[in-house]
Amino acid sequence: MRIIFMGTPDFSVPTLEALLAANHDVCLVVTQPDRPKGRGKEVMETPVKQVALRHHIPVFQPLTMKEKATIETLKQYKADTIIVIAFGQILPKSVLELTPYGCINVHASLLPAYRGAAPIQWAVINGEKETGVTTMQMDAGIDTGAMILKETIPIAADETGASLHDKLALVGAKLCVTTLAAIEDGTATFEKQGESTTGYAKMFKKSMGAIDWNLSALEIERLIRGLNAWPGAYTKLENKEWKIWKAKVLEETGRESEPGTISILGKSRLVVQCGQGRLEILMLQLPGKKRMATDAFLRGYTLQQLQFT
Repeated sequence: MRIIFMGTPDFSVPTLEALLAANHDVCLVVTQPDRPKGRGKEVMETPVKQVALRHHIPVFQPLTMKEKATIETLKQYKADTIIVIAFGQILPKSVLELTPYGCINVHASLLPAYRGAAPIQWAVINGEKETGVTTMQMDAGIDTGAMILKETIPIAADETGASLHDKLALVGAKLCVTTLAAIEDGTATFEKQGESTTGYAKMFKKSMGAIDWNLSALEIERLIRGLNAWPGAYTKLENKEWKIWKAKVLEETGRESEPGTISILGKSRLVVQCGQGRLEILMLQLPGKKRMATDAFLRGYTLQQLQFT
């Protein structure tokens, strides 16, 4: 099948590579414009662009998909379908209806649950036991198109946003290839979505990683895992921002002191009182420092305060 591929981050890369391995004709890659990143603000090519260039595929990076010139460029490639995965721009009706098979989206949730930009993190934060990937025929709504295929995977007890991201990227790649095969041979079915069973999976801002110690230990532990690797869960102590990368629930109920109160156990364990239960911090990071296991941190740092804020 002749394909225009639209994607931007690392999550999109396995699907692009799977399409090429399956001998589909990826005639054009559309990705977000290159932007400055990191402390040095060096302009970086998107991960999808890097793969496209290695395979000598033309790359198109429009600022917006709504310009007439953008539509005319896409028309020139006479594609059979457009595959969209974590592209980062809303597609107008003129693009959705551009090709014979329309636009097929690979979405990292079991639709209609977790529509939106951050379904992976929210599934972990909300304590879901399973999630997956859905392929769908895109329409004018946000993640509301007819569902084609689904693949379900369990969410491990120690799952992080980063580990689940990597698993679902691979699942999505295989599911996309299977979906295109079903479309080509006429066996694909298109199921209308019902109402979403969850809230909208909105994109995260750094401020959303601030830990509220009034929450239960279980809720905070899920937040820490869900926001690992980005943007990271954090708290304040001694006028410094501490990032918490790994923690363990000690008790789910009960409260012995004010939320945020720190206890040092055996000079190597850091335990925090939560609204319900206690949380042991296993890995943390101070500004400008590397991530450290708590026992190593406590050997070289003496706490002057014992209350997170």
